[in-house]
Amino acid sequence: MPEPLHNLAFDAVRKSYATGTQAVDGVSCTIRGGSFVALVGASGSGKSTLLKMVNRLIEPSAGRITIGGTPVDAEPPHLLRRRIGYVFQNVGLFPHLTVGENVAIGLRLAGARDRDSRVAELLRLVDLPEAMAARMPDALSGGQRQRVGVARALATRPRLLLMDEPFGALDPVTRDALGKAIRGLHDTMGLTTLLVTHDMAEALLLADRVLVMEAGRIVGDATPADLLAGKGGAAADALVAVPREQAERLAALAR
Repeated sequence: MPEPLHNLAFDAVRKSYATGTQAVDGVSCTIRGGSFVALVGASGSGKSTLLKMVNRLIEPSAGRITIGGTPVDAEPPHLLRRRIGYVFQNVGLFPHLTVGENVAIGLRLAGARDRDSRVAELLRLVDLPEAMAARMPDALSGGQRQRVGVARALATRPRLLLMDEPFGALDPVTRDALGKAIRGLHDTMGLTTLLVTHDMAEALLLADRVLVMEAGRIVGDATPADLLAGKGGAAADALVAVPREQAERLAALAR
């Protein structure tokens, strides 16, 4: 049985470094279980740092992060991470392992049996042929490698999926197709998804809710429709202006 969906909550979370940099500055918010939330902002706004504190790749300097009311530091990091899917831009596939072995890493660490059938199921889930399990990562395209990364993240049936700029290195066509696939997986598998992206158009098209970060703080929190209506605040308006202007320029070219 899969783990039930739980709210993800940040309570006055901060991250500061010895250099004096305040990467995250007192973030408090709750992400409802089952929602798809995009975290956007300019480079250096703190969005990736906030995401990485959920699965303890970075430890907060103050505050508390909970999943279903339980602090994320209530158990060893490796056990926490088995319950959280994590996908990032550079994929991080082990080059000396086959695709199937890469997908099955979490299953092997958890002592799962019949891993081959689960790997085949996961490859089908991300629209890759089962035969690809025998290939090496360097034989795959960028989009295929990222799909393998998604399959690996979902292998242990997590209910929470964290994605840190997962499409940033992909071409526009592949990026769009993979974004739609991720949204489809979110809906069909009943996931809670937190996506970090610098692409506001991507956030507007994929997410139910968009959190806007600036200087380590959440300065905007709205639905895509409200953001497009100018109800997200100044920082959000500046980000929305970019895809809006691009759409207007494209429309002008088509006249």
